Amino acid sequence: MVRDDIQTDVAVIGAGPAGLAAAEMASKAGARTTVFDWTPSPGRKFLMAGKSGLNLTNLEPFDQFQARFGAASGPLTPILAAYPPQAVIEWCEALGQPTFVGGGGRAFPKKMKASPLLRAWLSRLAAQRVMLHRRWRWTGWNDNKALTFYTPDGPHSVEAKATVLATGGASWPRLGSDAAWTELFSPSTLAPLAPSNVGWEIEWSPWFRDTFTGVPVKATSLRIGDAVSRGEWVITGDGVEGGAIYTLGAALRAA
Repeated sequence: MVRDDIQTDVAVIGAGPAGLAAAEMASKAGARTTVFDWTPSPGRKFLMAGKSGLNLTNLEPFDQFQARFGAASGPLTPILAAYPPQAVIEWCEALGQPTFVGGGGRAFPKKMKASPLLRAWLSRLAAQRVMLHRRWRWTGWNDNKALTFYTPDGPHSVEAKATVLATGGASWPRLGSDAAWTELFSPSTLAPLAPSNVGWEIEWSPWFRDTFTGVPVKATSLRIGDAVSRGEWVITGDGVEGGAIYTLGAALRAA
């Protein structure tokens, strides 16, 4: 039997940073807000990102920052202008997590990890009466247009006035980003998922691989077409990765 015992103004599906941010804004505006996630705990991929320092944003001239979004920079202009990088810094510090600016204008929490920030964020959301349901797997809608979920205690349906999908991609299945939600939509309605912030494979010679795996390459300028990236990267056993490589991800995919 399906239990229909939850009503909410805004249902947010996904408890990563995008979903938590949507819940924060909705609840701040006065909406009853409920977050649903199929994993046991929120922000799992966020915590993984924090293991490398948690680069929050980039405090560089706005036109340079905007250009990082490539073809999407035009449509995103009003959003980026309304919530520029400095607003991200102010949000972080209001949660009691001071920041600093490192090389290339990149901003980080001084503690260089995500867990203190996430704990403070969840406390704020709880104070704003945001409800969080864990281990709730979204399965679509029923005939009454209510959201349906599979949960540890059986199926549930949820009536919501608005739904925010913050379901992530397919990059870390064990952390929640398994793209299972794409099966609920017609393929023609979805843009294909594409890799971002990833390393690239190169068939090094055995000598090069054995000699240089793990070696950082610093103070470089990389170019592909019109895209330029400055920074450092790392030689891996099967290719390259690092900040300067990630910045060129869209251009590399297009090539």
